[in-house]
Amino acid sequence: MNNRFLLWTVAVVLTIASAVFQRMTGPTHPVSGSETVGGVEVEYTFDRAHPGYSDHVVAVEAKSGEATLYHKRHKTDDKWTAAPMTRSGDSLVASFPKQPAAGKIDYFVKFEAGGKSAQLPDENDAIVLRFRGEVPDWVLIPHIIFMFAAMLLSTRTGLEFFRKEPKYKKLVAWTLGALVLGGFIFGPIVQKYAFGEYWTGFPFGYDLTDNKTLIALIAWLAPAYYVFRNNKVKYSPLIAAVVMIGVFLIPHSVLGSELDYDKLDNNNNQGVENVEDQSSLPASDEPNDEFVSASASETGGVSSSPTTFRIFNSRS
Repeated sequence: MNNRFLLWTVAVVLTIASAVFQRMTGPTHPVSGSETVGGVEVEYTFDRAHPGYSDHVVAVEAKSGEATLYHKRHKTDDKWTAAPMTRSGDSLVASFPKQPAAGKIDYFVKFEAGGKSAQLPDENDAIVLRFRGEVPDWVLIPHIIFMFAAMLLSTRTGLEFFRKEPKYKKLVAWTLGALVLGGFIFGPIVQKYAFGEYWTGFPFGYDLTDNKTLIALIAWLAPAYYVFRNNKVKYSPLIAAVVMIGVFLIPHSVLGSELDYDKLDNNNNQGVENVEDQSSLPASDEPNDEFVSASASETGGVSSSPTTFRIFNSRS
């Protein structure tokens, strides 16, 4: 493989294929499908990510029939809240409350028509949706470009191994530069806007997106050392490229940032206790009831209305 054009072509194809695979298999990719219930065809696309802090709207397409949206906070003992979906043309629509950054909601739809009923997407699954903050384009676009460039350059540098006289220095430098810019400069800024923290990987947490970026950097430090010390490079660039492909085949956002609702509830309860302790303060120092009410709604509090509709697993 001596042809540079061929090597770049292979690198581009592998990079695009891995990016598409990561996108299609990630936990933020929408779940779509259709089903016939009681003679009525119902189509749906359920989101698994919500940018911003507005309520999330869920809709299904069906010319007749009725539906109910069930939702609750992820990994909590909350009861399922049932929200009847209202008709708007051929759509049935309902929503559930906005959540803080990294907050997750489990949800599904029960559709009824012709005396039959079905759970969407299926009988044993609920969709898991994660809320995140809005990320401005000036941060997000460079992050995406540099990470894609890092993957492309990494693959191309690894393929350089198959040339008779490989030249690694520029390729390794470009790979490291793109990886650092995309993963360790723009990446943490994206994370801060989206979830309120710059870094939640090792040693501060278990965020797999951060950790796999760290693994990729470590994998490329060895070839960088050998190249710039003019030592024998041997297999190190090829190994680093394979590691990076493997790392980035892991779907994006798997084991990503997640709000701990138990801690949130404990903090809110502590806040209520503090308010009660201040009940003897002058009126001007009393808490604003409207603010307390709004804060409680933002945590996604659910009703205690019971339902016998059961869920066994969550799809995230």
